[in-house]
Amino acid sequence: MEKIRHSKFYDLFLNTLSKKMVMGFILIIAMGTLLLSLPVATYGHTVSFINALFTATSATCITGLTVVNTAETWTPFGQVAIMVMTEIGALGYMTFTVLLFNIMRRHLNLSTQLMVKESLNLEHLHDTKSVTRYVIGLSALFQIVGMILFAFDFVPRFGWSQGIYISLFHSVMSFCNAGFDVFGNSLMGFRNDSYMLLVTTILIVAGGLGFLVWRDLLLYHDRKRLTLNSKLTLFTTVSLFVIGFLMLLVTERDLSWLPKGTSWFNRTVNTLFLSVTPRTAGLVSLPTADLHPGSIFLIMILMFIGGTPGSTAGGIKTTTFGVLMIQSISQLRGKRDAEFAHRRFSQANVSRALLLIFMASVVIVLATLVLTQTEKIPHNFGLEYIVFEVLSAFGTVGLSLGLTPHLTVIGKCVIMLLMFIGRVGIFTTLYTLSRRQVKKNLIRYPEENILIG
Repeated sequence: MEKIRHSKFYDLFLNTLSKKMVMGFILIIAMGTLLLSLPVATYGHTVSFINALFTATSATCITGLTVVNTAETWTPFGQVAIMVMTEIGALGYMTFTVLLFNIMRRHLNLSTQLMVKESLNLEHLHDTKSVTRYVIGLSALFQIVGMILFAFDFVPRFGWSQGIYISLFHSVMSFCNAGFDVFGNSLMGFRNDSYMLLVTTILIVAGGLGFLVWRDLLLYHDRKRLTLNSKLTLFTTVSLFVIGFLMLLVTERDLSWLPKGTSWFNRTVNTLFLSVTPRTAGLVSLPTADLHPGSIFLIMILMFIGGTPGSTAGGIKTTTFGVLMIQSISQLRGKRDAEFAHRRFSQANVSRALLLIFMASVVIVLATLVLTQTEKIPHNFGLEYIVFEVLSAFGTVGLSLGLTPHLTVIGKCVIMLLMFIGRVGIFTTLYTLSRRQVKKNLIRYPEENILIG
């Protein structure tokens, strides 16, 4: 009975926590919409409420899908508002709540610590303060270093004030894995600038790797070990990176359609960048619509997988994909347990991963069905025109084949909902919407097998 009461209490806590986290993100989006609706935020013309709401949602959910051109529509005030929303959305509003408490020299109450623990995927409650400081410090370090590296490129191009501003904006967007830009055409004007693309790639990977993984790596010289989560994350990330890069070299024929004067090194860097940006970054140096169908299909898979739990990335996450891959391989080899790095995954982990994949598939299918009824598909595209956008929104990526600027009002609402679910998480959303209670089965029926496959 005590165990049942504990389960009910924990379930009730998760439900309350999820509602608070969802309401926190909604509040940030609402404030961002208000800021972007001010006359000072736009260049002399009024942006509709739905477009301001869409932009605020895209920024808070660190996606980068846009219905209006960022460079031509938003003033520096509007762009800074987008940058702040992106920063808060990437690190989590609870992280900034802890920072505010520290500045005010106030102690965190138990409920706040529990919310921080859940939002950062921590195992122990006593880690909340130290990990929060670590997350903020590491994020600031990466973005400041990124800004300095970008300044070497942008200051000579745009001058000191504009160059520093662009360096800061692009550093934030790269590390936070958001697809906003101040150039008007993402990074397509820099396809021949290998230095800038490589720095951007490093920041994207750093942001998508996850703060807890970085902590494990930085403390490795003291601990002499990595957690199973970090080992699986690094293994899956490197594998997807290498496979994606090699596959894109094949499908794009080493970007043979680029101008003949483009060097082999520059073609390789652009292919490298193309393999990294679907991991929820959304910045592009090549027009996505001009890519080979095989490349588009591969990018859709990478967008669905996404990055690491506890990072600035979206998608189903690398650990989910890794667990299911290892489980499948173990089953094919006749093994009972899914084993990795001399450890085995719990059945709860496998079941949760399967549930996540199933629910993500349901959400994607339903969204696609709605958009096929509300949106117009150009003659030179097929269903991939919509599915690509759906996966981009759900994975908080920001890549597009061109649908987003032409979305209907219903289409914008669907994409906004996908971005929100992708950022907050399917489980958090389900806990918020449901009145789930843990029930103890007092009767267990006889077991019987059915035909599978």
